[in-house]
Amino acid sequence: MKTARTHTTVGAFEKVGFPAFGLDKITAKIDTGAYTGALHCTKVIENKTDSGTVIEFSPFDHPEVKITEDNFVVRHVRSSNGQKESRYFIKTKIVVKGKEYPILLSLADRSEMKWPVLIGRRFLKRHNFVVDVSGRKAVS
Repeated sequence: MKTARTHTTVGAFEKVGFPAFGLDKITAKIDTGAYTGALHCTKVIENKTDSGTVIEFSPFDHPEVKITEDNFVVRHVRSSNGQKESRYFIKTKIVVKGKEYPILLSLADRSEMKWPVLIGRRFLKRHNFVVDVSGRKAVS
């Protein structure tokens, strides 16, 4: 017998946090047209170490926050302009509505976009979120 799944409702925009980066109250765009999520960053440096390859980046181009990550993959994606490109993907934690969730995000240059974080349908479906676009919550 199936149990009823509970859903959490989010708006078209939500304030989110990234505990691993020490950042919170970042406005994210909830985008059911995007498969995965994206995190704004313009410069990713790949370094070889004795134990393997690591990447270093500053989320949202905050120079005071330097993240070194060894758990990443490079995948080809089709960007919003239809072009194929290679992107780094990382696993991290995100806080939405006060609750922490695992999330896979691509590191992308979103400087031409209005919102630094994009949350895609893969995350929404996996964690039982429903999008209510009737309000523009969390925008400030």
